[in-house]
Amino acid sequence: MIYPAIGGAFGGREDMSVQIVLALAASKLRRPVKIIWSREESIIGHHKRHPVTIKTKWGARRDGKVIAALAEVVGDAGAYAYTSTKVLGNANLMCAGPYEIDNVHVDTYAVYTNNLPGGAFRGFGGPQGAFAAETQLNRLAEALGMDPVALRLKNVLREGALASVGTPLPPGVTIPQVVEACARESFWTPTGDRWQRQPVAQPGDPSRRRGVGIACAFKNVGFSFGAPENSWATIELYGSTEIETVILRQAGADVGQGAHTVMTQMAADAVGVPVEKVQLIVSDTAETDNSGSASASRLTHMAGNAIRGAAALALEAWQNEERPAVGRFQYRPPATTPYDPETGRSNPNFAYGYVAQAVEVEVDVETGLVDLVRVISANDVGKAINPQQVQGQIEGAVVQAQGYATMEHFQMQAGRVLTPYLSNYLIPTVMDIPVEVKSVILEYADPRGPWGARGMAEMPFMPLAPAIVAALHDATGVWFDAIPLTPDYVVEKLRAAGIGG
Repeated sequence: MIYPAIGGAFGGREDMSVQIVLALAASKLRRPVKIIWSREESIIGHHKRHPVTIKTKWGARRDGKVIAALAEVVGDAGAYAYTSTKVLGNANLMCAGPYEIDNVHVDTYAVYTNNLPGGAFRGFGGPQGAFAAETQLNRLAEALGMDPVALRLKNVLREGALASVGTPLPPGVTIPQVVEACARESFWTPTGDRWQRQPVAQPGDPSRRRGVGIACAFKNVGFSFGAPENSWATIELYGSTEIETVILRQAGADVGQGAHTVMTQMAADAVGVPVEKVQLIVSDTAETDNSGSASASRLTHMAGNAIRGAAALALEAWQNEERPAVGRFQYRPPATTPYDPETGRSNPNFAYGYVAQAVEVEVDVETGLVDLVRVISANDVGKAINPQQVQGQIEGAVVQAQGYATMEHFQMQAGRVLTPYLSNYLIPTVMDIPVEVKSVILEYADPRGPWGARGMAEMPFMPLAPAIVAALHDATGVWFDAIPLTPDYVVEKLRAAGIGG
């Protein structure tokens, strides 16, 4: 199998759609087959992010310590299960947030319906869970009269603390540092052990109001809940007295995220040569071993550890004067475990990334239009192997999450898609994106990551929607408990609260 260079995936190739048709046609015809979908066919025939309803109740002491969280999570799986149980497993984990809560009870259901199948999409169930958790935390902050930054820092998970699944997170927990960095770089000023939020300048037009909000999240790196993980790499060193050429064989797919550039950089560093000496052989099963999929923010972590192992073996062979010197290595991360069916206990993931975002929004209370003005996104990436690509991932995730939070309203009725066109399913354009996206790149090394790197491509998507909801509440005094925040929905909620009109 030869994998050609194609565009972004974002989960779009993880569930079954055209693959079965292509395989059957190729098998019967004994000829190469391709399929072309129109935009309308793609929208009505391809899986979508799971619609999820979460009913949740949280309790806290007056000093701000969250002591209990109860949730029921129901996801529309559509007509086929596909990845639904794994997606809902992630939502189950994330709906209690990155917080240490002594008492947590979550029941989660993936429900068959006559709708389009739900499937993988950037965040993989995490954004749905994070929306509930972060909105609850912000509402608790209001009820307790506490600053939302201070409340988070009182409750976030720290090294060794037990998550909602009854086990500690893997080493390298940095969510407290990430929340603090986000606050400092945005709208808050630390004053001793307190946080003081800066005032927001209001527009001159009385129909437009501004507010700020904050949210945070954690995101798994790699497959979860006992799914087997491994990645192979082979490095060949050519030359006589010094290394003249490095061949790296690694199957990890580049779907526009720059994975092959990062692999080349990591191989060069591991061997100790300039990147110009590295040649990459990829995307051909006749030439490479298995690497696993380009999903779950896993490729830098998994491929990087495999490359480091292969480089060490190749350098050892070089020292033994083998020419060419070859190292072939399979990386296997620490094992994960599924949920215990009785207790919910699990070691769900072997690594995480941590993110916090603060936003400034402006809402027109007459039209319901929500403008995203500024986003400050603080992300612990462990080690920024390629800082430019990290910044690109942050900015791209923010805009994609903006569409998810404010305008992309996919609608179905009785199994029929009502929004099959980009004229009635709106995505952000250059006229909609924030005036500023400030990327705060933090580098607290992950003990298990190659060069300390964490997978980070999904992280900046996770907390944006609840941060926008918190900012809308700051601007209007109204809480919104659903997304997308389309103008008609926003106007309806504002009018019910006696605002505008």
